[in-house]
Amino acid sequence: MQRRVCLSLAGAWLVPMPAQAQANNRMRRIGILGNVTPANDALHRLFVAAMSELGWREGKEVTYEFRGAEQRYERLPELARELVALKVDLIVVSAGVTAALAAKQATTTIPILAVGVADPVKFGLVASLARPGGNVTGIAGAVPDWGKYLELAHEAVAGAKRVAVIANPTSVVYADYVAQNEAAARQLGLTLQMIPVARVDEIAPAFEAMKRQRAEMLVFGPDRVFQSNLNEILERARAARLPAITSMRPAADAGALLVFGLHGLSFVRQAAEYADRLLRGTRPADLPIEQPTRYELVLNLKTAKALGLTISRSLLLRADEVIE
Repeated sequence: MQRRVCLSLAGAWLVPMPAQAQANNRMRRIGILGNVTPANDALHRLFVAAMSELGWREGKEVTYEFRGAEQRYERLPELARELVALKVDLIVVSAGVTAALAAKQATTTIPILAVGVADPVKFGLVASLARPGGNVTGIAGAVPDWGKYLELAHEAVAGAKRVAVIANPTSVVYADYVAQNEAAARQLGLTLQMIPVARVDEIAPAFEAMKRQRAEMLVFGPDRVFQSNLNEILERARAARLPAITSMRPAADAGALLVFGLHGLSFVRQAAEYADRLLRGTRPADLPIEQPTRYELVLNLKTAKALGLTISRSLLLRADEVIE
């Protein structure tokens, strides 16, 4: 098996391309609707870098207006309206389907590019993947099947039966997320503990609840609250000797046992290419929703050893990357 050390996020996917000429001399304005500050938003930084490689240099051909909800989804509609009032040329949504729906409600004319959105058809963001219709297009999210993570947890932590899943109840995908996890738990014979976590101050009580229920493994998804507080979550999991399974690639380097998700951040590059086309006049309705095509499975054997776990040969052979 080929084993390798993790590459930096940017280096893994950001391949330089020749700068392209701007469509015209007018400075364009892009609004970015996120859930954290720009300094804490890796997607924002990588998107700006990718746009620069395509000839849209910040401060020269394009400016950015960033609005972050600070992990409070209820603020997203107001922030979306602010971007519309600024008359931006494009709204890029980096805070998931909840934020994308807020942007869609705020405008029917400004193009909206939704990046990493979960099942945009199911949640009413677009009419279909091939023909989005309206003013929204984008890149579908990294989660292929939310029940998949319970399957991986069940396989990685042999003999464990009690799994805790933390999820943000303020997200529009919450009910679907709970339903899929419940179905997967029944099928696998697992005892499921769903714990709502919407704010950073709810993380510590969540781990107390896991302790009371004697959870044996922890699963969590790509919610921005968890992304912004990833280190705290993994530190608490380590202290509680809970194997962590998630979809966020940086978690593998920070101590999660297993990560399954998109390969690198290639979807950010896709998003920049879509933004380039939209700024040059392509209608959102004419750009089909892109879907991820490559996922990676990353195992952290250092964490497995610390927890006294033996990873099966079958899982090791399927891993794209093993951290030792």
